[in-house]
Amino acid sequence: MVSNVFGELTQDKYISDWLKAVEIEVPFFDNRKMAFTFMKNDANFVNESESAIRNFLNLSNENRLSLSGLVYENCFEFLEQIDYDELDKPLWEITDKNDIWNFVTPTNIYIEKRFRRDCDFYIQVACECAWEQEHGLQLVFRQGKKLTRISDQDGHLTLADAFDKPDTEDKLLAEFDR
Repeated sequence: MVSNVFGELTQDKYISDWLKAVEIEVPFFDNRKMAFTFMKNDANFVNESESAIRNFLNLSNENRLSLSGLVYENCFEFLEQIDYDELDKPLWEITDKNDIWNFVTPTNIYIEKRFRRDCDFYIQVACECAWEQEHGLQLVFRQGKKLTRISDQDGHLTLADAFDKPDTEDKLLAEFDR
């Protein structure tokens, strides 16, 4: 199968319904080379998702830094729920919220479609982070344009889906402008 954005796609070696793209530079992460995974092995899915992919690839380092406060907040919500650990001391000493990105490592980018309610395409960025080693961090962008979820990696594209709430009760999702 071929993508207009990535060229030739290959079937994931572990999950037959997933397609992998070659690594490309991602401006959002200072042009770090990353691979994208299509969560469905289907030509229509690939073609219909390309607008969301292009939108995400248009996001810059400045867009990432504009989210520093939300990532910082996610970190400290987690740290305040656990006992103090000396290993977390560098996190507690952060004075510039933009420095939170020094503790985040993006690992995978997934292209998914929400098959209920808005039925939209989402770009999900899975990350490792220093404060939540077990479940990591996920950044989810509706239509690849705007962050609509930041959380641990729980398999849900929206907070509304995770807790079976109306989309209007999901703050970031409800703020999304088409």
